[in-house]
Formats: sequence, C-alpha cells, structure tokens
Amino acid sequence: MTGRGGGSAADGGLARHVPVLLRQTIDFLNVHDGGVYIDGTFGAGGYTRAILNAAAAQVIGIDRDRNAVARGADLVQAAGGRLTLVEARFSEIEAVARKLGHPAVDGIVLDLGVSSMQLDEAERGFSFRLDGPLDMRMEGQGPGAADVVARASEADLASIIAMLGEEHHARAVARAIVAARNEAPIATTRALADVVGRVVHARPGSIHPATRTFQALRIYVNDELNELASVLPAAERILKPAGCLVVISFHSLEDRIVKTFLADRSRIGGGSRHRPEITRAATFRLLTKRPVLPDVAEVAANARARSAKLRAAERADVPARNEPIAPPAPRLPSLIDIMRAR
Repeated sequence: MTGRGGGSAADGGLARHVPVLLRQTIDFLNVHDGGVYIDGTFGAGGYTRAILNAAAAQVIGIDRDRNAVARGADLVQAAGGRLTLVEARFSEIEAVARKLGHPAVDGIVLDLGVSSMQLDEAERGFSFRLDGPLDMRMEGQGPGAADVVARASEADLASIIAMLGEEHHARAVARAIVAARNEAPIATTRALADVVGRVVHARPGSIHPATRTFQALRIYVNDELNELASVLPAAERILKPAGCLVVISFHSLEDRIVKTFLADRSRIGGGSRHRPEITRAATFRLLTKRPVLPDVAEVAANARARSAKLRAAERADVPARNEPIAPPAPRLPSLIDIMRAR
C-alpha cells in the first residue's frame, strides 16, 4: 500500500491494508498545499499517506482502535509534523478538530466498516476465517459479540441479524443460537459460524453462510450506524466552503444513510403550507450523482473492494443546517438493555 506518487517522506511502514478507490478519493478531495484534511477512519493510514504525498497539507487521523493509532507512529514521524493521530470515534470529529485548533477543514474522508487488519487478527474476533474469541469490539471496551450472543433474547437476536445483517434466515439463526447456547457457551468465532452454518446453506460461489450474522453483530456491538448518522452532520459543520466530504461504504445500510443525507443536504428545501416563507439552502453540492464503483482491475487486485461505493459532495458557502439524522435503526434494543436483561 502506497500513497499516490510514492517515495516521499510520508511513506511509512504500514502495508497490509489496501485503500479502496484511492485515486478517486484524492481527486475529489482536491488536496492542496496548506490544506487541513481529516481521515476519520485512519486504519493503516492509506488515505492519510496519499493526502500527505499529494501536497504540503496537514492531516488529522482519527481511529477508535488504539492498535491502529499505535501502528501509525512511524507515519507520524515520517510526516514531519504534518500528521496528528487521535484515538477517538469519528462521531467526535468536530470536537477533535477544534481541540487541535482547526474549527474548519478542507476535506474529510471516511472509509467505513472494519479494516483488513482487524479482520486478519484472530484475537479481535471479527472474522470466521480465523478462529478466535467472539469479540468484535473496535475499541476493546464494553460488551462484545459473545455477550450479545449469550444474553440477547431470541426476538432481539432475530431483529439485530435481520436489520443489520439483512439476513433472510434471521429467525432461524436466532433460534439456532439460543438452542446452542443452552447446551454450551458460544465463545469463539468458529463456534458461532458453525451454528449459523447449520441453518443457512450457501449456494456455490456465494458468500459464507455466517457473513451476514457476523456483519450484524459487528455493526451492533460498535454502534456503527448511529456513529455514521452522527458524523455526517458534524462534517457539514466543520467543512470549509468548497471543502469535500468523501465516504466509502461497503454495504447497503451504510450507503443508504450517506445517500439520503447528501440528497437531503444538496436539495433546496421549501417551507410548509403553514410557514411557506421558510426555505433551506443546499449545504452540499453533489459530486457523485451515482456512487463511484471500483473497476474490474481494482476488484481483481483487491477482492475486498468488490462491494465498495464512493459518494462525494462539496460544501456550499452557506451555514450548516444543524439538523440531526433520524436514528437509522430505532427498533433495535440498546446494548445496555440487552446486558441488563438477564
């Protein structure tokens, strides 16, 4: 993994994660000398490195995973004062930027979901490919996936798996989990994958039967959709006029939130019949009317790019609307409630 141009002082030692749609991201960001950019999902630093290589710009890298922040130390040193890494959730993007003296920034990139490093570390429990503890916590704090599997009711499990995993067999999976945990705790990724595999049968060439269940638990444990719903209005507040927001998503739930937000914010809103004088200015100009997808060559080189969708928009020179996004999954029980239930 290298940034555009390569060979600069910003090249560090991180190499396992291949950033998706990298060239398009940097083109949309229009990186320029003296600009300040936020990589809200630092991961292995792929987008950050490319921004640093593109111009004499500054980058604020944010990641909720302290391991990712620690691994970025070499890149911080190589960047010569142009990179600051912060351990935080990207929903805190506004507070982080202001604390560092940047109440307004020139661009923001968000690469959603789980990183390759997290998937490849068995002890993190994100993937069924490698047996490990059923964890999935990006921050390593609070209840993990094993706690949800052990304590959630069958109805709650079915709702989580159906809504966040879009699994058509969610009820059967939930029923199988409850039956299995009554016999023995489901504490490892392989144990859960085996349980799901007994009721979900994949066709040849399709995804692993446990993929959607694992996705649902990961999103739920890390509150990923609510995080996304929080960061988008925050990005609107801190982007400078003509600053660009780039979001790369990997499944329909994320993309739907981003698409809806940008469509709403790029539309000039009229008042109601009761208050027709009220109008809302568009706060963004869409740069991608349709999502940008990886080409055949990129998918062939990086299989994890196959489901990626990039959406980008440019900030208009009008005040932010400061309107929150409706909760993306309002019918799901909170993690706190599940932990109190038994």
